[in-house]
Amino acid sequence: MTLSEIFQKIVGSEANVSFVAYDGSKAGPATSDIRVEVKSPVAVAYLAQAPGEMGLARAYVSGHLDVHGDMYALLDRMWRLTVNDLSIREKVEALRALGLKPLMTRVPLPPQEVRRSAMARLGSRHAKQRDAEAIHHHYDVSNRFYEWVLGPSMAYTCAVYPGPDTTLEEAQATKFDLVARKLDLKPGMRLLDVGCGWGGMVMHAAREYGVKALGVTLSRQQAEWAQKAIAEAGLGELAEVRHSDYRDVAETGFDRVSSIGLTEHIGKDNLPEYFGFLYGKLMPGGRLLNHCITRPTDKERSINKGGFINRYVFPDGELESAGRLVLEMENAGFEVRHEENLREHYALTLRDWCRNLDDHWEEAVAEVGQGTARVWRLYMAGCVVGFERNKVQLHQVLGVKLDDARASHIPLRPSLTWP
Repeated sequence: MTLSEIFQKIVGSEANVSFVAYDGSKAGPATSDIRVEVKSPVAVAYLAQAPGEMGLARAYVSGHLDVHGDMYALLDRMWRLTVNDLSIREKVEALRALGLKPLMTRVPLPPQEVRRSAMARLGSRHAKQRDAEAIHHHYDVSNRFYEWVLGPSMAYTCAVYPGPDTTLEEAQATKFDLVARKLDLKPGMRLLDVGCGWGGMVMHAAREYGVKALGVTLSRQQAEWAQKAIAEAGLGELAEVRHSDYRDVAETGFDRVSSIGLTEHIGKDNLPEYFGFLYGKLMPGGRLLNHCITRPTDKERSINKGGFINRYVFPDGELESAGRLVLEMENAGFEVRHEENLREHYALTLRDWCRNLDDHWEEAVAEVGQGTARVWRLYMAGCVVGFERNKVQLHQVLGVKLDDARASHIPLRPSLTWP
C-alpha cells in the first residue's frame, strides 16, 4: 500500500478527495476538487503517533500536510472521521500500514497545542489562574486578527439571521437586540454582562436602551479594545468593560444579567456555583439570559480532553446539554421562562467568519503566523460541519428571579422571536 493510499484509507475512500505524497504516490480521483498533499515524513510520524483527527490536525497546523481546495468541503466529506474519529481496530490497521519507523520518530508538537502538563501546573480545572490562562490562549491572539475574522461588530458569538441575505453585521446586531428584548431592557436599568468579549452587548445595551452596563472579561486585550471603543462611541457614562474574573465582581442588585458564550468555560461541576452566583447578583424580578454552545443530548462526553478543539482552541472547555443547563438554572432558584435553539444560525455565523479569514488570509498569516491561522481555518470550518450535522447546538435560556411575592413580571404572551 502506498503512502497516499494509507492516508486515503484513514480519511475514507468515499470522501472524493485526491492525495499526493512526497514519495511520488497518488490516490483518489484525479478529478476531485480537493487535494491533500503529504509534504514530508513528519506528517507520517504525526499520523502514526495519533491516528485519526489529531494526527491529521498536527500535520496540517505544522505545515507538513497541505489542503488544496475548500477546507469546509473536505471536513464535510470527512464527517465520519472528524466527528467520531477512528475505532481502535482502524487505528491498529493504520499503524500496521504506516510501519514502525514513523511511530518511533521524535517529532515536536506544534507550538499552538496546549500541553496538559502546563495547564495542570496552574491548578485544578477551572481554578482562577488556570481559567485566565485558558482564556488568554484563545482570546489574546491579536485584536487585529479578530477584526479581520469577526468584522466590525467584534462579536465572537452566534449571530441571528432573520433571512438568507442578512449580512454578518446585521445578524450580530439582531442577536444583541434579541438578547436585549428577552431581557426587556429599559432606560436606567443595570446590566451585568459576564464574559463580555469586546463589549458588543455592553455597548448595544447602553446605546440602544440607555442601560448602565458593566462587562467583565478575562482577556486583557479584549478589555483594552472594548474600553477604547466605548470611549470613541461616547458611551463612557453608561458602559464599562473590566479585565476581571466574573467571580470577582463585587457589585450586586443588577436588574439583568447576560451571559453570552461564557458557560462553555465554566465546567459541569461548577455550574451550580455559577448560576447561584448570577442569581445572587440579581434584584428580585431580575432576569438572566444564558447563551451558549451545547451538546444535543446528555449522552455525549462533555469534554474531549484529547480532541483538537480542547488541545488547540478552547483549553478546558466543556459542553453540556440544554437540559442540564435548564436543570442547573432551576436548582439555583431561577424560573425558566423561554428556551431557544439557534443551531443553524451558528453554522451561518461560522461560514461568514471562514469567508472573512479567507479574504484576509495573507494578512492573517503575517499577523499571527501560519500555524495559528491554520488552527483557525481548521477549527471554524469543522464547527460549521458540527452545527450543520447537529453534533453541537446553540441554546438561549431565559430565567427569572421571582420577587418576594413569587411574581415573574413577564407578560402573559411576550413576543420573544426575532423580526
